[in-house]
Amino acid sequence: MKLSLLEDLQCPACGTRYAANVVQTICLNESCKSSLLASYTLPLHIDPKALFANRPATMWRYQEFLPVIDPSNIVTLGEGFTPVMLLKNLFYQDNDDQVFWKDESGNPTGSFKARGISSAVSKAKELGITDIVTPTAGNAGGALAAYCAAGGLNAYVYMPKLTPKVFKDECRLYGAHLIEVDGNISDCGKMADQEATKNGWFQVSTLKEPYRLEGKKTMGYEIAEQFNWELPDVIFYPTGGGTGLIGIWKAFDEMEKMGWINSKRPRMVTVQSMSCDGITRAFHEHEISSQFVDHGFTIANGLRVPKPYADRLILKVLRESSGTAISISDHQMEAAMKEIARKEGMLIAPEGAALWEAYKNLKTAGWIKAGERVLLLNTGNGYKYLENITIPV
Repeated sequence: MKLSLLEDLQCPACGTRYAANVVQTICLNESCKSSLLASYTLPLHIDPKALFANRPATMWRYQEFLPVIDPSNIVTLGEGFTPVMLLKNLFYQDNDDQVFWKDESGNPTGSFKARGISSAVSKAKELGITDIVTPTAGNAGGALAAYCAAGGLNAYVYMPKLTPKVFKDECRLYGAHLIEVDGNISDCGKMADQEATKNGWFQVSTLKEPYRLEGKKTMGYEIAEQFNWELPDVIFYPTGGGTGLIGIWKAFDEMEKMGWINSKRPRMVTVQSMSCDGITRAFHEHEISSQFVDHGFTIANGLRVPKPYADRLILKVLRESSGTAISISDHQMEAAMKEIARKEGMLIAPEGAALWEAYKNLKTAGWIKAGERVLLLNTGNGYKYLENITIPV
């Protein structure tokens, strides 16, 4: 089997197909301008347990379903295949569910952003791109800096000034060109757009190119494999730009078409900060897209995304999965970070800690039923966020 079964790119809104062997960004149809999704020639009648039996424990074990054709172009730092762990000491109500963490904090540069950036930088290298730019709330910038350093590409990172210093130091140490912006990630995005156009840089902004999604998708393949091809009942996901949520759902679609999983899907839960909760509002108001919402700083830097570019796709996944959306305050996130650290010995990102509060809220409301298997997806390492919280003494 060849390295990649990539066929082409497709617009999920209008169905237009685009060649994958040239540089593409979003759909060129002015009426949609949607993110593009990679399509693969999916093999049938292959036993996934046999296929992956002797593969390395990284996301590139799923190489057939990733976009890089020539393996010499893969830029990897060992990302992926992060652990799934059953909660041992955190209890709520009657403790009648099986609640698991999938912990992405052990990825290179400390977050799940390593997955998407590894895929995007690898494909950019294959397409002959040398200069890459991104706006970031923190973790994506550090990941881009690291993978561009490893791949011999130039990284330009636009980051809000209010981002904790560790994220900025990380970018500079990896040799990226860091530009601090007095504003939020949307302001960073506008500046990155302008400079990319002027200087000929390639943008890897969230869901404005097709390949970060493919790296994030591998979380869905891992979840299926780690749960022995029986998916959990509910998956909680912290949602800023939403790439991982859409990617996981895409992975489930691909695996079902290949017969690796059945049609039963998890109910997907988007968890947002009350500072930027446009998706939560749109979901409960039955809208197909979200409004721009930004109430300022949140300790969960990655959740300060006032209007995700792929808001329509996020809302579509929530409704297809019979899922829901919920928003959590900074006070709740910080309390959850401390509770998880004390009870489980895990110092996780506030984005991940928000999921524990969301779980408790939905459990209290009866939305989660007794005996369900629930997966909380922690996206990053809490050490990077110590500047944002009050440390007990």
